[in-house]
Order: sequence, then structure tokens, then C-alpha cells
Amino acid sequence: MKFQLLLALRNIFRQRARSAATLLAIGVGVAGLVLAGGFVQDIFIQLGEAIIHAQTGHLQVTRQGYREGRMRAPEAYLIDAPDQLKVGVGETAGVDKVFARLNFSGVINNGKRDLGIIGEGIEPAAEGQISTYLHYMEGRPLGARDDYGIVVGQGVARSLGLRIGDRVNLVISLAEGAVNTLDFELVGVFQSFSKEFDARAVRIPLPAARELMDTQGAHVLVVMLRQTADTERVATALEAAYGPQGFEVARWNKLSDFYEKAVDLYDRQFGVLRLIILLMVLLSVANSVNMAIFERTREFGTVIALGTRPAAVFRTVLTESVIIGLLGALLGMSIGSLLALGISAIGIPMPPPPNANLGYTAEIRLLPEQVLTAGGIGFLATVLAAIRPARRVSKLDVVEALRHGV
Repeated sequence: MKFQLLLALRNIFRQRARSAATLLAIGVGVAGLVLAGGFVQDIFIQLGEAIIHAQTGHLQVTRQGYREGRMRAPEAYLIDAPDQLKVGVGETAGVDKVFARLNFSGVINNGKRDLGIIGEGIEPAAEGQISTYLHYMEGRPLGARDDYGIVVGQGVARSLGLRIGDRVNLVISLAEGAVNTLDFELVGVFQSFSKEFDARAVRIPLPAARELMDTQGAHVLVVMLRQTADTERVATALEAAYGPQGFEVARWNKLSDFYEKAVDLYDRQFGVLRLIILLMVLLSVANSVNMAIFERTREFGTVIALGTRPAAVFRTVLTESVIIGLLGALLGMSIGSLLALGISAIGIPMPPPPNANLGYTAEIRLLPEQVLTAGGIGFLATVLAAIRPARRVSKLDVVEALRHGV
């Protein structure tokens, strides 16, 4: 085995130009996978963090059935003692903050026209610390002193022609059939990553929402974690503790249909890219191996004539490809990682994604599993490309091989 390895290394270095070209092809393919995979991972991470810190939080605790029944009878899914539940949820390991929201739908009126909206009663102090992905185009976020202040999405402000300081009315229908209304002062116009959200979203202080809806309850407890990676672990713990009490826990990625569809789309695209790079490496290596075998036909014929078994010839050719594949994969992973670090230091200005308002600066995320997968694909492609030519050379006719090129 040692002799065969040394022989394979000698053959590789004997054909420096062809070996270098093959290594470069493998390295470029692997580096491309590293960069593409890191770019896609960054999209997932940034999109996820935007959703978490603009809309959903990491987890949401609600009454069982709230997601399905909130449009028909939201009053039937109120959490009656949200403050007490907040204390218990907040003591769970990994939880950073817990705050309540009261959701409602109705109409906003500026004295000239009406617009249907989806609103949230929020705790301004708590929400202000986590809503880092809400960009205020005008005005400011809600504060502790804004008893009857309101912030609206950019789409709402445009539809009604609202300016900071304008007075608006919120009108909602209560469960008993009565209509309730309150007057608010516009203090801020925000822009999130989602055009659809901004077109209908308004936020008011939680006490004002409770007055508007004539309740002291809340629909949702939003749970913020210390680390997004803890989402599944904390969700499982909360389900075990509060599921028997009639509550359900929703993960952030399941709360956004847009995120789920975006992940599926990019996964498909990246899968096609992997296949293309795999085929490119296969063709490049196969061409290189075939050319090497053609030029070395007499050499292989001589080796077989001297008594070397065909299986040994097969292993020699395959060993050469394994070594080149391993070196090419390492080269590609190194190049890809260095380029990723350099690109990330500069940043990639990106336009807003589909159905989004805000652009962002992309990076190349270096995840160990992604880098190793890229190297593995390059290595596997090299080995697969060498199997058929190695089998062919091991079955050479000795006489014809010795006469080759004469």
C-alpha cells in the first residue's frame, strides 16, 4: 500500500501541468460551493433575524387553537392572566424577555378616508429593546408616555397621507356587536422587511388596546431568547410545562409563511448549483484522467506485460485520483474560506428581496458543515470521475497497448 501511494504521488508530480489544471478545476468548484453555501446561509440568518426582531419574536405562547380561530372569534382565545403567565415563562432557562400583545383588526380613519388595518397592542418599553429591524422613516417608536400614541406602517401612512402629529381614529367591533373607537396621535411611521406587513400594520400601547377592546387579557406572549439556536429546546420545555394547561407554543419560522417559502426556494436553487458544479468537476477530472491514460497507454501495457495484475493498475489510477481529489478539496476549502472572510469584511450591498422594503448588507457565513460538505462534493466528484477510466485501463490488451503510438 505504501509503495502504491508513493508511485501515485510520483505520477502526479511527473505530470505537473495536468495535475495543476485538475487541482485548479476542483479547487474552483469547491470554493464556489463554499461561497454560494455561505451566501445562502447568510440570507436565511438575516431574514430569520429580521422576522424575529420585527414581528414574531423567537416564540409565541397562545391559547390552543388561536391561530385557526382568531379571525372568527378572537375574544375566545384571550389569556386571562397574562402577567402571571409571563412570570412563569420568563423563568424558563434560555428565555431573555417575555411581553404581551393584544391583537385586533378594524378600521383607521383620518377624517377623510378609511383603511382596514391589523393592529397590535404592545408594551412599548419591552418592544423597543427587541424591534431592531423596524426602521422608522418618520418620527419615533412608541414610548412610555405615549398613552394614546400610534405608529403605523409606511404603506398605511402613504394610503392615508398621514404625517407625524396627525390625529386618527381606530374603530373596532366588539364581540357583543358594539362598536368602540379611540382617538390617537401619530408619533412614528415604520418600515419593516415586509411590504405586506407595512401596508396594514399599526401599533398602539397595550393599555390603550385593552381600553379599545374592553378587556384586561392578551392574545399572545412573545418570548425572546438569548440565542436563536435555543429556539427548539426552549419551545419543547414550554410545551411540556404549559401544553397540559391549554396553551400552545409557535416557533418563529412557522409563524412566517414568507420565510418558509424563501427557504424552500433557495434550497432548491442551491441544490441545482451543487449539481452543476458536481458535473463540471466530473467532466474536468474525467477529461484529465482520460488524457493521462491515453498518453500512458504504452506505460500501462509494459507494466501489465511485466506481470502487474490489472487490479493493481486499477488501484494505482484510482489512488492518483483520490490524492488529487483530496488536495483539490483542501485547496478549494482554503480558497473559499479566505475569499469568504475577505468578502464579509467588505460586505455585499443587496437590494430588497421580493415582497420586502429594505435592502441589506450580505456576508458569506462560514459554517463548518457547509465547508466540509463542499469539500466532500469536490472529492467525491473526482473519485467518481476516475472509476470508469481506471476500469478501462485495467482491461487493456497488452499487445495493442505496447503498439500504441508506434
